[in-house]
Amino acid sequence: MESKAVHFRAVNNAIYSQLGDRWYDAEDDPIALLRAESRLRNPWIASEFGARFGRPCQVLDLGCGAGFLSNDLAKRGHHVTGVDASVESLAVAARRDPTKSVAYHHGDVTRLPYADARFEAVCAMDLLEHVEEPATVIAEASRVLVPGGVLFFHTFNRNWLSWLVVIKGVERFVRNTPKDLHVSRLFLRPDEVTAMCRHSGFIPGRIRGMRPRLDRPFVRMLVGGTVSDDFAFTFCDSTLLAYTGMAIKRPQLRAV
Repeated sequence: MESKAVHFRAVNNAIYSQLGDRWYDAEDDPIALLRAESRLRNPWIASEFGARFGRPCQVLDLGCGAGFLSNDLAKRGHHVTGVDASVESLAVAARRDPTKSVAYHHGDVTRLPYADARFEAVCAMDLLEHVEEPATVIAEASRVLVPGGVLFFHTFNRNWLSWLVVIKGVERFVRNTPKDLHVSRLFLRPDEVTAMCRHSGFIPGRIRGMRPRLDRPFVRMLVGGTVSDDFAFTFCDSTLLAYTGMAIKRPQLRAV
């Protein structure tokens, strides 16, 4: 009996190479939602750096896109390297870097071209749901982190509600949403990410949920299909839709 090949729906990562300056300017596009997420997450990540290190850090931003996080951290004085598979996105990121200090590299997040223990923090924001091998990404993050270094991540939960809201809701209510912007099979439950982190030598830390604020900008999006600059997300207790977390690479044990 002949076996039938199983075909999985692929996520549409090619769209990010087609945005150009729309990364920063477009309101009639789901990329505006990513900007809104960054407005909430970036200050939180920076505050964690301050609390844990108290000084500028060596940071690697995986899947950095057009530099929403990388450029923000550079403005705060950190030493940032950004890596992404899209040459076009990296060009936008470099143009938008006011410090001209971020080292932007074209590369594969599952095969990082960096030495072991090179960075003090690694960020994987809105990345894990865009790759077929998220465990490999987390393992590579662990490899390039110093002992005691921190991994930050943000991704989407896998359940019927996230499929309805994050996929179908965005397709229905945000203009110019491309097909397969996200695919639910690549979403990850928090326990899955936690297990991947433990397997790669991390001590999982706090995970917090994220959702949009249900206010006037949210209503304007539902009515007009645009995401204005005052559209905002908030952290919450529920991780049913999306969640942000961190993990600490296990310190090396001293020889007795």
